[in-house]
Amino acid sequence: MQRGANARFAIKNWDEKPYSEGKDLPKLTRASVTKTFTGDIEGEGQVEYLMMYRSDGSATFVGLERVVGRLAGKAGTFVLQRTGVFEGGVAKESYSVVPGSGTGELRGLRGEGATAVGHGMEHPMTLTYDLG
Repeated sequence: MQRGANARFAIKNWDEKPYSEGKDLPKLTRASVTKTFTGDIEGEGQVEYLMMYRSDGSATFVGLERVVGRLAGKAGTFVLQRTGVFEGGVAKESYSVVPGSGTGELRGLRGEGATAVGHGMEHPMTLTYDLG
């Protein structure tokens, strides 16, 4: 049975460094990011993003995030695979639970979601999931 989780996340730490750049080349960066989650998802996430910036300031990114905490009161961990774009000050991202990544009471977790967030302190997110 599919369920919906509503949560908010705040970025606790963002450490981004270029790893490949040059004249007339899109800049490639890696960002190590720590997030805190509240709501139906409670806990902390650690994500590694790989990003490509265009000359107009827009970007495309991918990431893997381990979430440690609780989902609807069940304890464990899971990994989200994230993909998105940053354009016009808004990050649009879709994500899905990596199959086989759930541990503890979250073993067998499947799910997906999407966000569109601008600058701010806290950001809403949803996860449509099934604990099979």
